[in-house]
Amino acid sequence: MSTAATPDQIAFFNIEKLYVKDLSLEIPHAPGIFLERENPQIDLQLHSEFSAIDQGVYEVVVTVTVTAKQAEKNKVMFLIEVKQAGIFQIRNVPQEDMESMLAGICPNIMYPYVREVVSDVSVRAGFAPVILNPISFEALYQQQKTQAGNTTQH
Repeated sequence: MSTAATPDQIAFFNIEKLYVKDLSLEIPHAPGIFLERENPQIDLQLHSEFSAIDQGVYEVVVTVTVTAKQAEKNKVMFLIEVKQAGIFQIRNVPQEDMESMLAGICPNIMYPYVREVVSDVSVRAGFAPVILNPISFEALYQQQKTQAGNTTQH
């Protein structure tokens, strides 16, 4: 008697498509801001979300908002918002592992693309490249789960 898994039981993960879903650049004080010599203070906002779009097919979106301000004047030099999306096919994965894949593994795959877009857009806008530090979405997901567990126990 064979206990080998049939093809419809084997865990399957595939990247179907990676794409920029939305991209925004604002330079509210151009052209005068280009005469300023002050290095900007960078604020980074990060968010990810996912949704099912078909049976076993999911869209994951990582949104990064970078705001560069002059520290002394608190004047916005530029603002870049990128929504990097991916379509992933995930099948035969235990339900308890799905959320960590969609909130951790998939955003980790997409984040290098977001970093590249932010750097490229900042340079094309006439500023120095913005190099975002690497981030582990898996660690962020685990941290959020731990915090959620701590708040529900009180």
